[in-house]
Amino acid sequence: MFLFSLDSRSVPIFATAVAFPDRRASHLHPRASLLPIQVGSAGRPPKSAAISDSLRLLEWDKVCDSVSSFAGTALGREATKAQLWSVDVSYEESKKLLDETSAAIELIKYGAGGMDFACIDTNLVKSAIHRASRGSLLDGREAIAVLSLILFAENLQITLKTAVKENANWYNRFMPLSEMIMDVAISRSFAKLVQQVIDEDGSVKDSASPELKRSRDQVRALERKLYQLLVELIRNNDNEESTLEVCVVNGRCCLKVMADQLTTFNGLLLSSGSGVGSIIEPIVAVPLNDEFQQARVLVARAEEDVLSRLTDKVQMLAELDDIQNLLHTIIRLDVITARAKYSVAYNGAFPDLYLPSDKGGVSITESNFSPNETFSKVSLSHRPPREWKLYMPKAYHPLLLQQHHDYLRRAKKDVANATAEIRRRKLQVKNITKEDEIDSHLASMKLQVIELEKNHPIPVDFMISAKTGVLVITGPNTGGKTISLKTVGLASLMAKTGLYVIASEPVKISWFDAIFADIGDEQSLTQSLSTFSGHLKQIGVIRSQSTRKSLVLLDEVGAGTNPLEGAALGMSLLESFAETSFLTIATTHHGELKALKYSNNAFENACVEFDEESLKPTYKILWGIPGRSNAVNIAERLGLPIDVLDRARKLHGTARAEINEVIVDMERFKHNFQQHLQEAQHYLMLSRKLQESLFMAKQKVADHVAIQEKRKVKVISENAATARSILRKKLHEVREFAMTEKTPENGEAESSRHSIENVKQSSLPTIPTERIRLSDTTLVHEKKIKIPSIGDAVHVPSLGKHAIVLKVEASKKEILVQTSNIKLRLKLGDIETQQV
Repeated sequence: MFLFSLDSRSVPIFATAVAFPDRRASHLHPRASLLPIQVGSAGRPPKSAAISDSLRLLEWDKVCDSVSSFAGTALGREATKAQLWSVDVSYEESKKLLDETSAAIELIKYGAGGMDFACIDTNLVKSAIHRASRGSLLDGREAIAVLSLILFAENLQITLKTAVKENANWYNRFMPLSEMIMDVAISRSFAKLVQQVIDEDGSVKDSASPELKRSRDQVRALERKLYQLLVELIRNNDNEESTLEVCVVNGRCCLKVMADQLTTFNGLLLSSGSGVGSIIEPIVAVPLNDEFQQARVLVARAEEDVLSRLTDKVQMLAELDDIQNLLHTIIRLDVITARAKYSVAYNGAFPDLYLPSDKGGVSITESNFSPNETFSKVSLSHRPPREWKLYMPKAYHPLLLQQHHDYLRRAKKDVANATAEIRRRKLQVKNITKEDEIDSHLASMKLQVIELEKNHPIPVDFMISAKTGVLVITGPNTGGKTISLKTVGLASLMAKTGLYVIASEPVKISWFDAIFADIGDEQSLTQSLSTFSGHLKQIGVIRSQSTRKSLVLLDEVGAGTNPLEGAALGMSLLESFAETSFLTIATTHHGELKALKYSNNAFENACVEFDEESLKPTYKILWGIPGRSNAVNIAERLGLPIDVLDRARKLHGTARAEINEVIVDMERFKHNFQQHLQEAQHYLMLSRKLQESLFMAKQKVADHVAIQEKRKVKVISENAATARSILRKKLHEVREFAMTEKTPENGEAESSRHSIENVKQSSLPTIPTERIRLSDTTLVHEKKIKIPSIGDAVHVPSLGKHAIVLKVEASKKEILVQTSNIKLRLKLGDIETQQV
């Protein structure tokens, strides 16, 4: 048997066994004698009847159908159903399936349009493999189907290579699909051959062979001759009343004559009938028809030769193996992509699977919101982690959500069609009254869409602590207890089979080795079992097969018999399941089962909320609170007589009434506590944010001060270094000048000295109020400036000599003086006015 093993699970895709003819069996693949294709592993024991019944009660088959509708190929849809229905997978296999789904979602988000498998006709590919396996000729349409498969796989490889070129991390993000896509062998030689000889519609091209082109040209030429001959016969017909038509019967060109009409030519009567006329082959057309038939036979032989070459190419060992493996890979990718598209379409959340143990659940940081919160959610990372067995907030029943989406889609489609109809009618002049009716109908349909958008399915919250072994849910009928049970069961199955859980928030869920359910009416007429007996039989089987890794869902445990006996039996059963299963969730109307929590730490209570004002359930779960009886109160609101109600309360008993009052107080206190807790958490979050903001502001101020201090020190240091450099330079110049002044050699040297001194003095900064030390005993003070006249004698302190004023430029505050044989231009501040 030939197997296509997608992974370690066995899911049959098709199983048609065909034996080889002896003439070609010798050179074919040794495994190709039979061609069933299977997905998965063989050899697993069959699922128990209890698990199969549980899947049926949970309506898992409808979820499988919904997911399979997202597959693009016929075989992909079958394989998707088979893979999802095979729930006996290990923890490692479940993790692998989830990794595949996540990779496909990443590939879809990347924009891989190549993940649309609808262009592949897997049935034709399967037929091609069958034909090649048994030595029959391939059909042209089958060859094109195989070509489409090859080109699709090649396009996937190109897409992946392009993504990796953009960013090498994409390869790992697409794992394990990356290896699956890149490892597949592409039979490009076969694809090239098909493109050369087969047209897109599956017909053989004229250019496939010279013989075929020559034969087809001959056929077309004979066809033209025959048509011209028959048209000429019709034109030469003397009977103008007769009606003749050219037609082809069994490949021969003939004339159709209406009944009771005469013709003027001889011919062979091929068929006749009253009311339908006669088919006549003219005698003159018989030779051409014979030749035409022979030419068509030659065309068929030439086409067969071309298809034979294709078949021989496929039947090569490597080619057949490549095509078979390619089909296997594409079907597997189609199944994975169907899971991914379903998860994306319904906004699923990745389920974090963990293996259950006797110790309980896993540690999860609890968000600071409760299932019954009324304030906006806030997340506090500082809160300590909490141990949960099941953490599934805001989870939806997949079938209810799908139903809502279908209703909404149909309603929107009806609105669009009605709008288009109104536009069409307005383009035509129609009755205004009818248009008004259509407008009114359109308005009502739009209101229906608005109502559907408002009435979105209500999610349920399941947060079961690690110490809880049995959860008892109580509450009124139609309150959502059974839907809640099915939601948990379906979510567990979805996570186990590689689907995202339909929830608005991340999900932490245990991997269960089996999910058992006893839900609904199990009455069996064939086995003469009542409802109560049917439930007991199912529960007995579940009890014998459940393990410390199993999930057990029991609906209305202990119902269908005497209330006292049913309550006692229900208590005993739940205590037994607390010891044998990992988690049991049960719904009940028996008040006695609510008390188990107070005697056994493995039990926890919950109830579905009921609005007594509207007398309707809210479909929300209240945790830690047992449900209370509302029958008498509801009857009172519905207007039953007071005496009947009083009598009912007396019969019900004072003790039970007091218990209900205690439950009411518990609900009120818990509600108030939740509100106060949420307020406190809200203010705590605000205070922490303010504290963080204050700390950040303080840090910014400190950083700014430090930066400014560093900048100030740097500026002072730079200025001090500059000042020291200037002072050293000036001091060096003064000392050089002093040494030069003590050893003058001649008048020219002294004149040079005076010139240099003038330049140095003019380059020094003038500070009117500052004293400069030239030596230990000499100080130069700022003098009061007096403008001299021409001919006045003035003292030049820098030269230590007297000079005669030759010229005065008061506007520039400069004078020209002469001492000895040297003339100098000085500033007024450089001289002292004295009498010579």
